[in-house]
Amino acid sequence: MTQRDPILGRRKAGAARASTKPTLKTIAKMSGLAVPTVSRALSDAPDIGADTKKLVRRIATEIGYVPNRAGVRLRTGRTNVISLVLSTEHDMMNHTARLISAIAGQFQSTQFHMIVTPFFPSDDPMKPIRYIVESASADGIIFNQTQPEDPRVDFLMARGFPFATHGRDIWADQHPYFDYDNIVFGRHGVRRLAARGRRRLLVVAPPMAQNYAQNIRDGVMAEAAAQGLSVRILEGATSDSSSDEVRSAVAAALTTEPAIDGLICSSTAATMAAVAALESRGRVVADDIDVFAKEAIPFLNLFRPGIIAVREDVARAGEFLARAVMQAVRNPELPPMQGLEVLQDDDTNERQDV
Repeated sequence: MTQRDPILGRRKAGAARASTKPTLKTIAKMSGLAVPTVSRALSDAPDIGADTKKLVRRIATEIGYVPNRAGVRLRTGRTNVISLVLSTEHDMMNHTARLISAIAGQFQSTQFHMIVTPFFPSDDPMKPIRYIVESASADGIIFNQTQPEDPRVDFLMARGFPFATHGRDIWADQHPYFDYDNIVFGRHGVRRLAARGRRRLLVVAPPMAQNYAQNIRDGVMAEAAAQGLSVRILEGATSDSSSDEVRSAVAAALTTEPAIDGLICSSTAATMAAVAALESRGRVVADDIDVFAKEAIPFLNLFRPGIIAVREDVARAGEFLARAVMQAVRNPELPPMQGLEVLQDDDTNERQDV
């Protein structure tokens, strides 16, 4: 009688297992649970215990289980995909990169997967939104750069499609969002510069079509009027412009009005470009001009220690938005999750659930 080589047998068995795609039945067999229980655990069903979910997800990860999207869609009508829609014109080294990382991290232990849907500044921002909704390629959408009367919000609300916005609009009380209170940011910046004796301020603002740009402007203007300061909004570039454009526009403003002694910037990249411009004109940060800016990752004080830098907790925003859109998908009958990050007088931030 021929003896079977145990090593060869194991290799053959391993090869057979590797060639067979893991299924819910595979996980059920290994965990000792019923297939419906495994399915519900992977779907993060509220009636399944945390320990059971942890066991099922661990086994799924170990055996490389990947749900069949077509099958999931046929069974549930869902894709288990959330689309993060972002403009390609953004501060990838700081703000946007941190946002993507935080949102993706929040989905990591759920059945949802994130895809990034980019669009170019020259495109109609409605284009990716319409595509996602009409193709049913995602269960929910997260997007930013909101406008006061944002057509994307109007479109999605009219169709009852789950979404969450990073930023507010005139319908913000009716949908999920997370925002940074940029009115307070603007007022705080003016107060900090005024406390240093600065009287003529230049603001490098986002594009004025966006809601947060108008909030920054309103906060700056209101506080400047109260403090009796002069304010000028930079012309020829915004905080979303290229570094060369910001540098050129700031240099031109300083040439036209050399008495400018305070600068407010709403992004890290724009701040660095603005500082390069003022230094090219012989100005020195924290000496004859002060700079107030916000950042998502501590960086600006490494670049120039004299910059007054405050933090926008983009990681917190991303985590909140991920939870908010998941709730909108799973439990649309619940009140929308809404959060606001507010800059305090001591330069710390406080989150307020609205």
